[in-house]
Amino acid sequence: GDLLPADGILIQGNDLKIDESSLTGESDQVKKSMDKDPMLLSGTHVMEGSGRMVVTAVGINSQTGIIFTLLGAGEGDEEKKVKKGK
Repeated sequence: GDLLPADGILIQGNDLKIDESSLTGESDQVKKSMDKDPMLLSGTHVMEGSGRMVVTAVGINSQTGIIFTLLGAGEGDEEKKVKKGK
């Protein structure tokens, strides 16, 4: 159940299965391999196996950071609309 703190590309793996339900809503575990699906996303959990990755994005530039930014932008737009209406 280790939480991935950053986005990255799998460079070495051993029967790696990831729980991506926090991003996709799918409850099924996703099998990751260097050949078919090497992308590992921040905010997901390692359920089985082990692996190594090269980090490609952290913080606001990661998939989780982008989602939080978009959610925050939506709230800011609503606040601006309320202020304009007053």
